[in-house]
Amino acid sequence: MQKRAPSKAKPPGSSADAGGAPDVSFEEALASLERIIDRIESGKVGLEDSIAEYERGVDLLRRCRAILDRAEQRVAELSAPPADERAR
Repeated sequence: MQKRAPSKAKPPGSSADAGGAPDVSFEEALASLERIIDRIESGKVGLEDSIAEYERGVDLLRRCRAILDRAEQRVAELSAPPADERAR
């Protein structure tokens, strides 16, 4: 009989899910956040699960804001006149 290796699955809210993964796209994070909101608002989740989902939602919201901040910075950089034009 072979022994199974321990599971490497991470609990919700860990860095392995959309809430904490730095490589999750904005769209994926936003879709996950919307699903969390739907679950909490449905009233079908218990209090402790709602709190865990809320925490994960906060992580996702932070992720979305960070992505938007970087995008805004990049647009500002691309929109700025070249250095040689600013010197004139």
